[in-house]
Amino acid sequence: MFTKNGKVETRPSLPAEARRGRGRPRGPTEQGVAARQQLYKTAIKLIASHGYERTTLRDIAKKADVSVGLLYRYFPSKRAVVVALYDDLSSEYAARASQMRSGTWRERFFFAVKTSLGVLGPQRDTLAALLPVLVGNNHEGLFAPATGFSRERVQSVFRDAVSGATDALALEDDSAALGRVLYVIHLALILWWLIDKSPNQRTTTGLVATLERVMPAASLALRFKHARAWLRMADALCREGLFGGEDAKRTEPCP
Repeated sequence: MFTKNGKVETRPSLPAEARRGRGRPRGPTEQGVAARQQLYKTAIKLIASHGYERTTLRDIAKKADVSVGLLYRYFPSKRAVVVALYDDLSSEYAARASQMRSGTWRERFFFAVKTSLGVLGPQRDTLAALLPVLVGNNHEGLFAPATGFSRERVQSVFRDAVSGATDALALEDDSAALGRVLYVIHLALILWWLIDKSPNQRTTTGLVATLERVMPAASLALRFKHARAWLRMADALCREGLFGGEDAKRTEPCP
């Protein structure tokens, strides 16, 4: 358009999203999704090979042959990469665990554990490199508020493994407590697996097999009131110690 002095007024160019025609859907493009995935894979490989602390966003950008500004658009921090990893793994795990068959809570628990190991297996090197972050970082760790959505996905599998079992506990609160305790046992197994230096992590396989042999005794014990009281106490300790749950403090003490 012309201004009063006759000069042509040029308007600043608009971003691509603003130039879309009416009716065009907003959101990420195929190229954007592909670029993010490539950057994500590059970041994961560098963290696995160099460690979390030694890997910088500049390293990732250089390895991916992109500008730091482009990398910031998708991953503004290393924390964003870690959260994306949690998201991907927990999403895949929930999808696979949805195939859980009917059975006792013990059978369903070990299906959940073995499925978890199967999902995490391809990322073992990366997760091992992230171990100090997973267990010791209040902002990026496994129990950080930012990773709550991933944690809930995984917890729900163990909760459902008990509540939907053919031998589910009579009281809903007891079933929920057992599901949470089994989730924590699963975390301990994963931690052992990450530090397991035996060939092909065979001691982890042996540990799982040992648990399979002793779990029937645990199932039998839970028929008794005192055992269920101990279960609730263990659940309260797990919730307060790992998740900071205030409601855990109100759980009745063991007799």
